[in-house]
Amino acid sequence: MPQTNHPLPDVQSLDPGHLPRLAARSASAHKGQFGHVLLIGGDRGFGGAILLSAQSALRCGAGLVSLATRSEHVPAALARLPEVMALGTSSANQLMGLLEQASVLVVGPGLGQGAWGRSLLSAAANAALPQVWDADALNLLAHGGVSLPKGCVITPHPGEAARLLGISTAEVQADRLSVARALSQRFDAVTVLKGAGSLIASPDGRVYRCDRGHPAMASAGLGDVLAGLLGALLAQGMAAFEAAALAVWLHATAGEREGKLGRGLAASDLIPAIRQLLEEQAPCLK
Repeated sequence: MPQTNHPLPDVQSLDPGHLPRLAARSASAHKGQFGHVLLIGGDRGFGGAILLSAQSALRCGAGLVSLATRSEHVPAALARLPEVMALGTSSANQLMGLLEQASVLVVGPGLGQGAWGRSLLSAAANAALPQVWDADALNLLAHGGVSLPKGCVITPHPGEAARLLGISTAEVQADRLSVARALSQRFDAVTVLKGAGSLIASPDGRVYRCDRGHPAMASAGLGDVLAGLLGALLAQGMAAFEAAALAVWLHATAGEREGKLGRGLAASDLIPAIRQLLEEQAPCLK
């Protein structure tokens, strides 16, 4: 939505010279050192969202990636992402084994707001793990009945932010900085308020702003890619605020690069560009 673009006080701009860095890897590195991301979502009709998130987590460096989704989506997951361990999940009870193995959760892409999604979200909310909540996880959080664990990252767009605070989308856009800080304080979480001039707010008051991006990014699925990227950075040992800042910059800058080709940008187009940018900013090998 249109908004006024002007400097914000007490906000640090994200630029290549001041980005949080992902640590390099030693020559003897192995997959067990880089986390196990479990992605939860993909109700009937929404399988693509969680597959995009899983692909993003895999390609952005997570050591292991698992996927809990509707059974109908498992064949597509195996065909598209054979490296991802996909489990058809019909109830929260089936999540318990996966939750014990995971080090980071990404919850919400394609989750839906029905009984299936609510039960899986409730199980995730009781897990003492770093988590990224996106999409319908945020809509269910706004409805009540579930609490966000401490130390998580939430990634609302303006409409979701409005629902979380009980205000209008216009009010969100009128004072995005105050909204980002209010969400961070209310939920004790790092908040990524998406949109033109994305804001990353920490409960301790720190705020980053990212002014990168391209109008071609006005396309479905890009938030799913961001959620998976965030999960991968957390799994590799970055703290939540730093991981969110780096993820937003990588995502927006990849969109800027790919957007030069014009309209028709698909969310999956960003993933190779993000991988290249990540290597440019933080080379893998020591």
